[in-house]
Amino acid sequence: MGGGRAHQLMRLATLCCLAQLASPKILEDTYERWNGYRRECYQQQELQPLPMGVYCNRTFDRYACWPDGLPDSVVNVSCPWYVPWHDKVRHGLAYRRCGPDGQWETDGDGQPWRDLSQCADPPVGEQSGQSQILSGYKTMYTVGYSLSLAVLTIALAVLLSFRRLHCTRNSIHANLFASFMLRAASILVRDALLETRWDMPLGESTDWGTLISDEAAAGCRTAQVLTQYCIVANYYWLLVEGVYLHTLLVVPVFSEETYFKVYLAVGWGTPVLFVAPWVVVKYLKENTECWGHNENMGYWWIIRTPIHLAILINFIMFIRILKIITSKLRAHQMGYTDFKFRLAKSTLTLIPLLGIHEIVFTFITDEHAHDALRHVKLFFALFFNSFQGLFVAILYCFVTREVQAEVRKQWKRWRLGKELESRLNYIQVSNLKASRDEAEQRNGHSTASTGLQETQDLPSHTEALRPNSLCDAPLPTPDTASLKSLQGEAPLEQQQQQQDDHSCGTSCTPVVTFVGDAGSSVWTV
Repeated sequence: MGGGRAHQLMRLATLCCLAQLASPKILEDTYERWNGYRRECYQQQELQPLPMGVYCNRTFDRYACWPDGLPDSVVNVSCPWYVPWHDKVRHGLAYRRCGPDGQWETDGDGQPWRDLSQCADPPVGEQSGQSQILSGYKTMYTVGYSLSLAVLTIALAVLLSFRRLHCTRNSIHANLFASFMLRAASILVRDALLETRWDMPLGESTDWGTLISDEAAAGCRTAQVLTQYCIVANYYWLLVEGVYLHTLLVVPVFSEETYFKVYLAVGWGTPVLFVAPWVVVKYLKENTECWGHNENMGYWWIIRTPIHLAILINFIMFIRILKIITSKLRAHQMGYTDFKFRLAKSTLTLIPLLGIHEIVFTFITDEHAHDALRHVKLFFALFFNSFQGLFVAILYCFVTREVQAEVRKQWKRWRLGKELESRLNYIQVSNLKASRDEAEQRNGHSTASTGLQETQDLPSHTEALRPNSLCDAPLPTPDTASLKSLQGEAPLEQQQQQQDDHSCGTSCTPVVTFVGDAGSSVWTV
């Protein structure tokens, strides 16, 4: 297998995309080994004498160290020892072909021909089981975040479009949806940047120093910072949901507008207080790669502490809310035959809204999770975090009665508007056709009148026998509506209008169904 580019040169990019698969410093370590390999190559080339006659020049092509080659021969060298998978290809060889003119042969793209098949990293089928599992996790949460982002976008548009849905409760829901959307979008963008950065094809012109420089890493570091901010903001909007719900049940009367400003500050402002110090520490102490790995886990606690605090507070309020709901259900137990079902429904719908599932593995840190427990925690966290936005959008937007009522109302209005528009178009077309027919009739009458006038100009002996057109013509017969109007009785249309006016004044008073701020929540009993 030949090729001018060393596509397999740094397939460690794929390894770096899977956070737990390789050492955090794998790229920098490989770069250091590559530098050592290059220096060793140059030293060997300086010590070797130059051959006589025609030959292909010794060279280091940024992948392997090639000695002088004889014309019309194939030169082989051992796979370079700096590649991360060298243990698996230590007995492999790389090949180049020296042409009869003393020039290294090239491929169709003008790049030096090389056969690196024996030095390539193992294919996916031969990778470790851990690598395949982590790759499956990545596919799972990518699908979850993509679905959540799409559904949350529709849900947020629904809450913002209908004015009847504008209330404090739905405003908090809208901000929670927005935080889920930002979290999903930032993670997807970050993964795309990392994949673009690490999976680029590397050839002879690749400058490794530039590849791992701070300038090249600026984009993915910015994405990493935004991702951490969006994640913390998402947890604090979950906390705001819990605080608001608890306040609604405990405090009889409170100013929702004043509280909402505080909620905005907590949801969007609190993450800055923790993400900003983390950025400073990472820049000063661990300014490596894309800030996606934590060599000193103490720095990671700057982000982890506020998240765990929000989860713990929400769990405490969740227990208190359940107690309140249980007491209310018990007080009306005689009226509710499905007491346990209502309690279970309230509990299950509150879990995704408050993020209660996070409490399961909150106190099992990454440092203490190993082997099977580590994979269980990873799957649990990645699955629920990626699909949580989808669950929340469905439970707190699409299945609520107030949203469904507004959507149905708008749908009926739209259908009515389309029907009226269709009827109006039909009437306009009918009127236009009637106008054309009337115009054609007038043209026909005018032609007939002209012929009659010409005939009357001729003398006729029967003219004296004709009756007088003005005196002898029969009187027109009035229609029913005219007779009734003459007799003092209104036409049928006017009678119907009077009946409609009378009935609207008595029994057709419009009724408006209003859903208050505290109504129609799926957990309300």
